[in-house]
Amino acid sequence: MFFDEAKIYVKAGDGGDGSIAFRREKYVPFGGPSGGNGGSGGNVLLVVDRNLNTFIPFRRRIHFKAEAGGRGSSKNQQGKSGEDRLVRVPPGTVVTDAGTGVVLADLLEPDQQVLVARGGRGGRGNAAFATPTRQTPRLAEHGEPGLERWLRLELKLVADVGVVGMPNAGKSTLLSVVSAAQPKIADYPFTTLQPNLGVVTVDGYDSMVLADMPGLIEGASLGTGLGHQFLRHVERTRLLLHLLDGAAPDPLADYETINQELAQFSEALACKPQIVVLNKMDLPDAQAHWPVVRKAMLDRGREAYAISAVTGQGVRELLRRAFHVLRSLPPPEPLEVEPTVFRPAEREDAFTVEREGNGWRVRGVRAERTAAMTPFGVPEAAARFQRQLRAMGVTQALEAAGVRAGDMVHIGDKELEWQE
Repeated sequence: MFFDEAKIYVKAGDGGDGSIAFRREKYVPFGGPSGGNGGSGGNVLLVVDRNLNTFIPFRRRIHFKAEAGGRGSSKNQQGKSGEDRLVRVPPGTVVTDAGTGVVLADLLEPDQQVLVARGGRGGRGNAAFATPTRQTPRLAEHGEPGLERWLRLELKLVADVGVVGMPNAGKSTLLSVVSAAQPKIADYPFTTLQPNLGVVTVDGYDSMVLADMPGLIEGASLGTGLGHQFLRHVERTRLLLHLLDGAAPDPLADYETINQELAQFSEALACKPQIVVLNKMDLPDAQAHWPVVRKAMLDRGREAYAISAVTGQGVRELLRRAFHVLRSLPPPEPLEVEPTVFRPAEREDAFTVEREGNGWRVRGVRAERTAAMTPFGVPEAAARFQRQLRAMGVTQALEAAGVRAGDMVHIGDKELEWQE
């Protein structure tokens, strides 16, 4: 099987908890608070590895977590920052948030990196809360939870030229003749079960990457046959070699069928430059079809070449022309991605209040983060949390919505009982 899709779970490291400590040293009459801050959690990054070409490594492992930050300690010592987690993916990987469907990254270049989950910041120790009027604070924050999400990975092969056509048109034979690739070749439909890549050298010094796609049939864009599974890989190529089977009863009908399937799958595919190639010119049937095919392509404004992949007839001229066309085409443009992949699009201060069962649910970046970082077992911290909710306007919004004493209020994963 060709593993060109995967779904993985990433979890950034949680920030370390802040520390509550006071200086108690000889000859230091006024020690004061000295609890240090927690370390920040590690990030999760996707890194392009040129040595990978499928998602086989994700068959057995789909969970990836970064290291959490260390806890702060006395003497204002900050906790250790967590190590980042690098997840290696092949070139051509498109990264999508599985929950929202938003495209986060289009990874093309070797060693390219993208941050997909940012680690939480460390909680502040009690030294950070000291003021002239509050000289002995006895509270510290929990570390901020690291972002977690499911990602959908989709591989689109990075190739210059894609070879498309009906089954048994000779695509794999052509690839095996012009490159060192060794695709499976046999005289029956659907011999090719996965895309094959080959590096083609033109005149000894120019090169391009050729991709042989599994054969398409009528209805492929709707899921018929095998080729529909790999049409996404053609989207990345800049030029198409449309290979026609010269031994087929009607090569022109095959030509129309393939173009229709490409257009139904993606409008961009229908607009890609094409070079039409009639293969198997070593057979009498192909020689008889060639004048008709050549005239039909000229009428459509298409370039047409006649070759025999088995004997090599016309192959060199075809490759030269393909490379010449490639040089005039722009490089593939990456997909449009979200400019920020680790924070929600809305303002952090924004929040919503809605009814949830017999209680209430408060949603908002800052509100949920504040609840997660508050140690409710410390009375001073709980009182501070109440002041923060009122400053954000959450308290007023709950009262306006009709909250009553004894109602449960959910903020993030915290469940709090409302009291007058």
